[in-house]
Amino acid sequence: MTSNLKKHYDEKVAAALTEAFSLENTHEIPALEKIVINCHVGRYQSDRKAAVEDAVADIEKITGQKPSVVFAKKSVANFKVREGEAVGARVTLRKGMMWEFLDRFINITSPNVRDFRGFSPKGFDGRGNFALGVPDQSIFPEIEIDKIKRQLGFDLIIVTSTNDNTKAKKLLQLLNFPFRENKKETEATEVAAA
Repeated sequence: MTSNLKKHYDEKVAAALTEAFSLENTHEIPALEKIVINCHVGRYQSDRKAAVEDAVADIEKITGQKPSVVFAKKSVANFKVREGEAVGARVTLRKGMMWEFLDRFINITSPNVRDFRGFSPKGFDGRGNFALGVPDQSIFPEIEIDKIKRQLGFDLIIVTSTNDNTKAKKLLQLLNFPFRENKKETEATEVAAA
């Protein structure tokens, strides 16, 4: 079954991007490639193994896909980390799972955040990818608040097929991604409308 967001992309967004950027080849149209979700448990030094298990369980509930455990590549004495020790969990979503997750994130999860005014558009990396941080897992409706043992933050990286931040931002805007409005952009729009 195709996600509503994927249908929206196929029916409206792709055509709007082609027109906006005067693209001649269909392979030039910006698209989503994958979404990577990371959770590192560095601050839980005394009970790191249990924290990693919690991170794996929470990511699996949120995404519907079993994450892989991330291990430390080097020993770092200041962080009390030994080489080969489990320090987090990561999952990569593609195709149908990616579209379903992003649809739920945009339409269900984001509006549930208290005092939410949108995500900062400064999270682009210069290569068309967008990263954002989620301070704790309680914003996801799949997580039962009563069963949270420790606060875990997540990094979400949305990888697009374009290397241009402008095209990637336009793609996410057309998918109704909740960006925070810049005051200068709002004023310029109001002046242009008048």
